[in-house]
This record gives sequence, C-alpha cells and structure tokens, in this order.
Amino acid sequence: MLNEALVEALNEQMNYEFYSAHVYLAIAGYCSGESLDGFANFFMVQAEEEKFHAMKIYKYLNDRGRRVTLKGMDDPLNEYESVLDAFEHAYKHEQEVTRRIYHLSDLALNDREHATMQFLKWFIDEQVEEEAMFDSIIHKLKRIDHDSNAFFMLDAEFAQRVFTPPAAE
Repeated sequence: MLNEALVEALNEQMNYEFYSAHVYLAIAGYCSGESLDGFANFFMVQAEEEKFHAMKIYKYLNDRGRRVTLKGMDDPLNEYESVLDAFEHAYKHEQEVTRRIYHLSDLALNDREHATMQFLKWFIDEQVEEEAMFDSIIHKLKRIDHDSNAFFMLDAEFAQRVFTPPAAE
C-alpha cells in the first residue's frame, strides 16, 4: 500500500509533468512566432510526450487505488533570446525533472515500495534519453552558430518529428 507521502509526491510529479507540457507549448509558441515551424513542431511533440508521462502517473495512482489530485500551475516563460536559449531552458527543465524523479525513487526505496520502484525505472530511463537529446541539440545549435543553411535544415528535420506512444510494457 502506498503511503500518503509517496502518493502526494507522485501527484506532485504528475502535475509537474503537465506543467512540463505547458512549458514546451510556450516554447513552441515562441518558435512559431519566429516562423520556425519545425522547431515549434519539435516542442509540440515534446509537450505530447510530457502529457503522456503525466497520464502514466495518473493511471498508476488509479491502478493502486489512490486518488489523483490536479493542481494549478505557474506561468511558463514565453520569451527567449534565441532558439538556443529556448533549448538551454528546456535542458535545465529536464534536469529538474530528473532531480524530481530521483527524489520519487528515493522515497519509494525508503518505503521498500517495490512496485513503485519498478514503475519509476521507466521514468529514470526516459530522463537519460531526454537529457541526452537536449544536450545533443544544444551542441548542434552551437556548432552551426550563424550558418543559416544548417539552421534551416535542422528546422526542416524537426518538422518531421511525431509523437508515438511507447508500446505497453
């Protein structure tokens, strides 16, 4: 049985995942405003992934017979100096998500809540991928610097990105 502190922490993370979607939609809006539709698409897909993560926690809480509680959220940042600045902001955000997932894992470990530990392993693996992806894109953006051809090629590449929910485990 999940204790109340762990239920509260899972609910907090679920809400933070919804907030993450909000953050990425705001960045998509910035990119759209700069006529960078590929970059906007990248962040819209990222927002879909975050909603999927939130709903994964939602379902887990329900499956464990615990109450889901939704809360309001802060306004996300809507203005950036550049696409690079937006990606750096997103990378820092993902690092915060990782910190929060680790905290949840620590709580589950301390409670010897093995089912939750197993559930959170998926999120830990996901965060490794998320951080690596943002780090790689930031390096690419820095490398292409003011090469407009390379920049627009990356924008075109990101226009092709789609969200495909992972297959059920």
